[in-house]
Amino acid sequence: MNLQELEHELSSLTVFGELDHDEVFSEFRTMLFMLEHKDALGKASCFAWQLYHKYTDNWTGYLCDLVLHLETPCSYFAGLGKPIPAYIEQAARHDLSILSEAAGVTPELVAYCMGQEESYIPGWKAYSVDLESLYFERLSEIGKHGFGIYAKSKMFHMELSDANRNGFVLEPVRFPDAVQLSDLIGYELQRTQVIENTRALLAGQKAANVLLYGDAGTGKSATVKAVANAYADEGLRLIELTKEELHLLPKLLDELAANPLKFILFIDDLSFQDNDDNFSALKAVLEGSISARSHNTVIYATSNRRHIVRETFSQRAGDEIHRNDTMQETISLSERFGIRILYDKPNKQLYLDIVKGLADQYGLSMTEDELELEAERFATRRSGRSARAARQFVEQLCAAESTKNKE
Repeated sequence: MNLQELEHELSSLTVFGELDHDEVFSEFRTMLFMLEHKDALGKASCFAWQLYHKYTDNWTGYLCDLVLHLETPCSYFAGLGKPIPAYIEQAARHDLSILSEAAGVTPELVAYCMGQEESYIPGWKAYSVDLESLYFERLSEIGKHGFGIYAKSKMFHMELSDANRNGFVLEPVRFPDAVQLSDLIGYELQRTQVIENTRALLAGQKAANVLLYGDAGTGKSATVKAVANAYADEGLRLIELTKEELHLLPKLLDELAANPLKFILFIDDLSFQDNDDNFSALKAVLEGSISARSHNTVIYATSNRRHIVRETFSQRAGDEIHRNDTMQETISLSERFGIRILYDKPNKQLYLDIVKGLADQYGLSMTEDELELEAERFATRRSGRSARAARQFVEQLCAAESTKNKE
């Protein structure tokens, strides 16, 4: 393999031209370009340094990951379920052939081309790979894997940005909640409704917007996140919005409309005050008055209130007709969710079942009678029974048991 020719061919990339924006790939090209210069050894070290700072020495794996996740014209057409135009596919196959060669460049080959076989060159792993086959196989399952940032992460949040035409960018959640459905105990009927609605979304069937409401600490948010984790491999992603970002919902829906994945737009702890502009934004989306109902998104919201608009004393003033109209408009927002699921405080038996289930998961060594007695005492100190109180109690016991075992 002639590495100087390879660098020249890499300059001809079209469909995958955006790879040059990646620091490691850019440094790889610079290393090849400098092979005949005195500073070639230094550039090889710079390339290795960039690779190591991605916490890997696997150059082939790193480049494969870049290629498979890159947003390209191919992924755009595949995401829409349309054939890739012949001129784009031909250019993509040309690029992938070149990139397959680049992925197999070893440090030994670089040292040989430099005439520096005796010099030290930082090592990296490289092996042969058929990127063309891998890429088009990946495109055939784009509805499960997605592309761009959606292929690398499963949970996102919005960041306001004046630099973006939409006024926001989506950022991956750095440390997403890893809660699993198997971690949740109790509330099976409520959880089943959320799961079935989510499965309908993934199957391309009609799915409803869902309001999970009720007492704090009953597992409403955990349910949504556990469902998102459970079905991430089937093409489900979660985007969390704050109440202050609801005015951006129409733009977000437009951005996601052509995406092959399915999305939960998650609004946690939702409530409004009187005359809140965000109320109108959410109401318009729930009613479908701003655009046709999206086929690949649902809104899942949680609230500690049944009626998520707080009625104030001022709303009660004024003439009877105006007062009734105002109250009905605000109080009925929750009715615009297709599914409304109540999470009320657990009774004693459910609370203790949750405690015992969590104790089994954590492997606590305590008699059932003692566990129940201490759990009730803990709930009394924490202003009542809840799923959250049960988890906090068990985690506190685990910490105490761990400390005791170390002594």
